[in-house]
Amino acid sequence: MTGAGTARGAGTPRVALVTGGSRGIGLATARLLQESGDRVAITHRSTAVDRAQLAGGAGTHDLYPVSMDVCDAASVDRGFSQVEEALGPVEILVAAAGITRDTLLLRMSESAWSEVIETNLGGVYRTVKRALPAMVRAHFGRVVIISSVAGWLGSPGQANYAAAKAALGGFARSLAREVASRQVTVNVVVPGLIDTDMSAAVPERRREELVSATPIGRMGTPEEVAAAVGYLASPHAGYVTGALLPVDGGVSMGL
Repeated sequence: MTGAGTARGAGTPRVALVTGGSRGIGLATARLLQESGDRVAITHRSTAVDRAQLAGGAGTHDLYPVSMDVCDAASVDRGFSQVEEALGPVEILVAAAGITRDTLLLRMSESAWSEVIETNLGGVYRTVKRALPAMVRAHFGRVVIISSVAGWLGSPGQANYAAAKAALGGFARSLAREVASRQVTVNVVVPGLIDTDMSAAVPERRREELVSATPIGRMGTPEEVAAAVGYLASPHAGYVTGALLPVDGGVSMGL
Protein backbone atom coordinates (compact mmCIF):
# COMPACT_ATOMS: atom_id res chain seq x y z
CA MET A 1 0.00 0.00 0.00
CA THR A 2 1.35 3.44 -0.90
CA GLY A 3 1.22 6.05 1.87
CA ALA A 4 0.27 9.63 1.21
CA GLY A 5 3.84 10.74 1.77
CA THR A 6 5.26 8.54 -0.99
CA ALA A 7 2.95 10.13 -3.54
CA ARG A 8 4.69 13.51 -3.33
CA GLY A 9 6.66 13.95 -6.51
CA ALA A 10 10.04 15.54 -7.05
CA GLY A 11 9.69 19.23 -7.82
CA THR A 12 6.67 19.77 -5.58
CA PRO A 13 7.39 22.85 -3.42
CA ARG A 14 7.54 21.97 0.27
CA VAL A 15 7.85 23.98 3.47
CA ALA A 16 11.21 23.55 5.20
CA LEU A 17 12.55 24.92 8.45
CA VAL A 18 16.32 24.99 9.04
CA THR A 19 17.41 25.76 12.60
CA GLY A 20 20.73 27.57 12.75
CA GLY A 21 20.08 28.55 9.15
CA SER A 22 21.69 31.98 9.26
CA ARG A 23 25.24 30.72 8.69
CA GLY A 24 27.49 27.74 7.95
CA ILE A 25 25.97 24.35 7.20
CA GLY A 26 22.49 25.59 8.04
CA LEU A 27 22.64 28.47 5.56
CA ALA A 28 24.14 26.28 2.82
CA THR A 29 21.31 23.79 3.34
CA ALA A 30 18.66 26.50 3.32
CA ARG A 31 20.01 27.85 0.04
CA LEU A 32 20.06 24.40 -1.54
CA LEU A 33 16.42 23.80 -0.59
CA GLN A 34 15.56 27.33 -1.74
CA GLU A 35 17.16 26.66 -5.13
CA SER A 36 15.08 23.48 -5.38
CA GLY A 37 11.95 25.60 -5.18
CA ASP A 38 11.01 24.90 -1.57
CA ARG A 39 9.70 27.59 0.77
CA VAL A 40 12.37 27.78 3.44
CA ALA A 41 12.39 29.38 6.87
CA ILE A 42 15.62 29.82 8.82
CA THR A 43 15.98 30.41 12.53
CA HIS A 44 18.35 32.81 14.21
CA ARG A 45 18.91 33.82 17.81
CA SER A 46 21.84 36.15 18.40
CA THR A 47 23.17 36.51 14.86
CA ALA A 48 21.79 39.42 12.86
CA VAL A 49 20.40 38.22 9.54
CA ASP A 50 21.78 39.88 6.43
CA ARG A 51 18.67 40.64 4.39
CA ALA A 52 20.64 40.25 1.16
CA GLN A 53 21.34 36.58 1.90
CA LEU A 54 17.61 35.85 2.09
CA ALA A 55 16.90 36.68 -1.54
CA GLY A 56 16.08 33.87 -3.91
CA GLY A 57 17.02 33.64 -7.55
CA ALA A 58 14.63 33.70 -10.46
CA GLY A 59 11.60 31.55 -9.75
CA THR A 60 12.52 30.88 -6.11
CA HIS A 61 11.17 32.15 -2.81
CA ASP A 62 13.14 34.35 -0.43
CA LEU A 63 14.32 32.71 2.77
CA TYR A 64 11.97 33.50 5.65
CA PRO A 65 13.78 34.44 8.89
CA VAL A 66 12.27 33.66 12.28
CA SER A 67 13.66 34.34 15.74
CA MET A 68 13.89 31.17 17.82
CA ASP A 69 15.75 30.06 20.92
CA VAL A 70 15.87 26.26 20.70
CA CYS A 71 16.54 26.10 24.46
CA ASP A 72 13.12 27.62 25.18
CA ALA A 73 10.02 25.53 24.37
CA ALA A 74 7.79 28.61 24.25
CA SER A 75 10.14 30.29 21.76
CA VAL A 76 10.18 27.15 19.63
CA ASP A 77 6.39 27.05 19.62
CA ARG A 78 6.13 30.73 18.67
CA GLY A 79 8.63 30.30 15.86
CA PHE A 80 6.83 27.30 14.39
CA SER A 81 3.48 29.09 14.65
CA GLN A 82 4.95 32.04 12.75
CA VAL A 83 6.25 29.76 9.99
CA GLU A 84 2.96 27.87 9.79
CA GLU A 85 1.00 31.09 9.45
CA ALA A 86 3.31 32.54 6.79
CA LEU A 87 4.25 29.44 4.78
CA GLY A 88 2.24 26.44 5.97
CA PRO A 89 2.97 23.31 8.03
CA VAL A 90 6.64 22.33 8.19
CA GLU A 91 7.29 19.26 6.04
CA ILE A 92 11.09 19.26 6.26
CA LEU A 93 12.97 20.00 9.46
CA VAL A 94 16.74 20.34 9.36
CA ALA A 95 18.12 20.60 12.90
CA ALA A 96 21.45 22.38 12.43
CA ALA A 97 21.57 24.77 15.39
CA GLY A 98 24.55 24.15 17.63
CA ILE A 99 27.16 25.75 19.86
CA THR A 100 30.51 24.89 21.41
CA ARG A 101 31.94 25.75 24.81
CA ASP A 102 35.30 24.01 24.53
CA THR A 103 37.55 23.30 27.47
CA LEU A 104 39.07 20.28 29.19
CA LEU A 105 36.64 18.46 31.44
CA LEU A 106 38.73 19.25 34.55
CA ARG A 107 38.09 22.94 33.84
CA MET A 108 34.56 22.66 32.46
CA SER A 109 31.92 24.64 34.33
CA GLU A 110 28.38 23.48 34.93
CA SER A 111 27.16 26.19 32.55
CA ALA A 112 29.57 25.13 29.78
CA TRP A 113 28.24 21.59 30.08
CA SER A 114 24.54 22.44 30.35
CA GLU A 115 24.50 25.12 27.62
CA VAL A 116 25.93 22.73 25.05
CA ILE A 117 23.70 19.81 26.04
CA GLU A 118 20.60 22.01 26.15
CA THR A 119 21.29 23.54 22.72
CA ASN A 120 22.76 20.64 20.76
CA LEU A 121 20.59 17.86 22.18
CA GLY A 122 17.70 19.54 23.98
CA GLY A 123 17.19 21.92 21.06
CA VAL A 124 16.76 18.99 18.68
CA TYR A 125 14.27 17.36 21.04
CA ARG A 126 12.18 20.54 21.25
CA THR A 127 12.14 21.40 17.54
CA VAL A 128 11.55 17.84 16.35
CA LYS A 129 8.75 17.30 18.89
CA ARG A 130 7.06 20.52 17.70
CA ALA A 131 7.36 19.55 14.04
CA LEU A 132 6.10 15.98 14.32
CA PRO A 133 2.30 16.37 14.80
CA ALA A 134 1.81 18.05 11.41
CA MET A 135 4.07 15.51 9.69
CA VAL A 136 2.25 12.58 11.27
CA ARG A 137 -1.14 13.99 10.27
CA ALA A 138 0.06 14.54 6.70
CA HIS A 139 1.68 11.10 6.43
CA PHE A 140 4.79 12.83 5.13
CA GLY A 141 7.85 14.32 6.75
CA ARG A 142 11.60 14.58 6.57
CA VAL A 143 13.69 15.15 9.69
CA VAL A 144 17.42 15.58 9.14
CA ILE A 145 19.64 16.13 12.17
CA ILE A 146 23.17 17.52 11.95
CA SER A 147 25.55 15.67 14.28
CA SER A 148 29.37 15.61 14.22
CA VAL A 149 32.10 13.04 13.81
CA ALA A 150 33.31 14.23 17.23
CA GLY A 151 30.46 12.26 18.71
CA TRP A 152 32.04 9.02 17.53
CA LEU A 153 35.77 9.78 17.46
CA GLY A 154 35.88 12.04 20.51
CA SER A 155 37.69 15.36 20.59
CA PRO A 156 39.91 16.78 23.37
CA GLY A 157 38.20 19.69 25.07
CA GLN A 158 34.81 18.76 23.65
CA ALA A 159 33.38 16.21 26.07
CA ASN A 160 30.16 18.24 26.26
CA TYR A 161 29.87 18.69 22.49
CA ALA A 162 30.77 15.08 21.70
CA ALA A 163 28.31 13.75 24.27
CA ALA A 164 25.45 15.75 22.78
CA LYS A 165 26.33 14.86 19.19
CA ALA A 166 26.68 11.15 19.96
CA ALA A 167 23.30 11.11 21.70
CA LEU A 168 21.63 12.35 18.51
CA GLY A 169 22.23 8.99 16.84
CA GLY A 170 20.23 7.09 19.45
CA PHE A 171 17.57 9.78 19.50
CA ALA A 172 17.13 9.68 15.72
CA ARG A 173 17.03 5.90 15.42
CA SER A 174 14.51 5.56 18.24
CA LEU A 175 12.31 8.23 16.66
CA ALA A 176 12.69 6.69 13.20
CA ARG A 177 11.09 3.51 14.52
CA GLU A 178 8.27 5.46 16.15
CA VAL A 179 7.15 7.38 13.04
CA ALA A 180 8.14 5.19 10.08
CA SER A 181 4.59 3.88 9.63
CA ARG A 182 3.49 7.49 9.04
CA GLN A 183 5.98 7.95 6.19
CA VAL A 184 8.12 10.30 8.28
CA THR A 185 11.83 9.64 7.94
CA VAL A 186 14.48 10.60 10.48
CA ASN A 187 18.16 10.63 9.52
CA VAL A 188 21.44 12.03 10.76
CA VAL A 189 24.22 13.67 8.76
CA VAL A 190 27.61 13.41 10.46
CA PRO A 191 30.04 16.10 9.23
CA GLY A 192 33.76 15.98 9.82
CA LEU A 193 35.93 19.09 9.76
CA ILE A 194 33.98 21.65 7.73
CA ASP A 195 35.12 25.14 6.74
CA THR A 196 32.75 27.22 8.90
CA ASP A 197 32.96 29.90 11.57
CA MET A 198 32.93 27.15 14.19
CA SER A 199 35.98 25.41 12.74
CA ALA A 200 37.72 28.76 12.31
CA ALA A 201 37.65 29.10 16.09
CA VAL A 202 39.69 25.89 16.45
CA PRO A 203 43.41 26.62 17.01
CA GLU A 204 45.37 26.39 13.75
CA ARG A 205 47.62 23.60 15.00
CA ARG A 206 44.58 21.50 15.93
CA ARG A 207 42.98 22.15 12.53
CA GLU A 208 46.16 20.97 10.82
CA GLU A 209 46.09 17.79 12.90
CA LEU A 210 42.49 17.15 11.94
CA VAL A 211 43.16 17.72 8.24
CA SER A 212 46.16 15.38 8.34
CA ALA A 213 43.96 12.68 9.90
CA THR A 214 41.41 13.01 7.10
CA PRO A 215 42.06 10.59 4.21
CA ILE A 216 40.88 13.13 1.61
CA GLY A 217 43.35 15.61 3.10
CA ARG A 218 41.26 18.77 3.31
CA MET A 219 38.36 20.38 5.12
CA GLY A 220 34.90 19.89 3.71
CA THR A 221 32.60 22.68 2.60
CA PRO A 222 29.15 23.55 3.94
CA GLU A 223 27.79 22.92 0.45
CA GLU A 224 29.05 19.32 0.52
CA VAL A 225 27.18 18.70 3.75
CA ALA A 226 24.10 20.46 2.38
CA ALA A 227 24.08 18.13 -0.62
CA ALA A 228 23.77 15.13 1.69
CA VAL A 229 20.99 16.82 3.64
CA GLY A 230 19.24 17.68 0.39
CA TYR A 231 19.14 14.04 -0.66
CA LEU A 232 17.78 12.85 2.70
CA ALA A 233 15.14 15.61 2.58
CA SER A 234 14.10 14.76 -0.95
CA PRO A 235 11.18 12.63 -2.19
CA HIS A 236 13.79 10.16 -3.49
CA ALA A 237 14.84 9.23 0.06
CA GLY A 238 11.49 7.87 1.22
CA TYR A 239 13.01 4.43 1.89
CA VAL A 240 15.93 5.79 3.93
CA THR A 241 15.38 6.21 7.65
CA GLY A 242 17.46 5.75 10.78
CA ALA A 243 20.63 6.30 8.76
CA LEU A 244 23.80 8.00 9.93
CA LEU A 245 25.49 9.47 6.86
CA PRO A 246 29.11 10.61 7.34
CA VAL A 247 30.34 13.59 5.30
CA ASP A 248 33.82 13.59 6.77
CA GLY A 249 36.44 12.89 4.10
CA GLY A 250 36.73 9.31 5.31
CA VAL A 251 37.95 10.06 8.82
CA SER A 252 35.36 7.79 10.47
CA MET A 253 35.93 4.71 8.24
CA GLY A 254 35.73 1.53 10.24
CA LEU A 255 33.52 2.87 13.02
